[in-house]
Amino acid sequence: MTATEDHIDRLPEPALSRPTSQAERVADLLRTFVIDGELAPGVRLSEEKLSRKYEVSRNTLREAFRLLGHERLLVHHMHRGVFVNRPTSEDVRDLFNARRSLELPAVRGAATSPADRVRAVGSAVDEGERARAERDWWRMGSANMRFHEALAALAGSTRVNEFMRQILAETRLVFHVMDAPREFHDPYLKWNRRIHLALAEGDAETAAAELTAYLDTSERQLVTAFVAMEEGSRSARPPI
Repeated sequence: MTATEDHIDRLPEPALSRPTSQAERVADLLRTFVIDGELAPGVRLSEEKLSRKYEVSRNTLREAFRLLGHERLLVHHMHRGVFVNRPTSEDVRDLFNARRSLELPAVRGAATSPADRVRAVGSAVDEGERARAERDWWRMGSANMRFHEALAALAGSTRVNEFMRQILAETRLVFHVMDAPREFHDPYLKWNRRIHLALAEGDAETAAAELTAYLDTSERQLVTAFVAMEEGSRSARPPI
């Protein structure tokens, strides 16, 4: 995957259907592409190509870019354009703090959640297992994003759902930087299943304990990898 505007030509063409402003609908569309791994860190977003592809004005795109800039998904570089952001090790730490504040209360309160929300958690695990069987590692990563989205949705809050989608979009950028979807998703799939089984059995405390250990382990793994990359990048720079 190259970090060029040509990547836009390969984006899907879903309908812009949410009952919000056009700019918010475009922002939601681009956010979904980030969550699904369609847009990687460093990709340049061409106003001209996106405007033509999705039949929206450049003003609408600029407003969508502004909204996603506030979510730290996009960054504007003067005289160069708008790019998908590249997270840092500090971003990873902050993302996991935010995820704990959203996912853990939702899981602890899952005893009162409707059965269909718990089934949605299981469906995401099922999708991840199918993707692994087919050795489709990026789809497995997308299923993992859906799993955590479904955990937050147990809270039954529209605002929590919206915040979680923003957090997961940034989280997907983290995994894109690592460029190792199998290594960073496969070991956690069994953990996802254990969490779902505990929820299905009505044992929210066990599910929350599993999720706490899951998030702690994942954060340590990713922070360690990011710090190593950042130190390697600094040592590779020529002296000033």
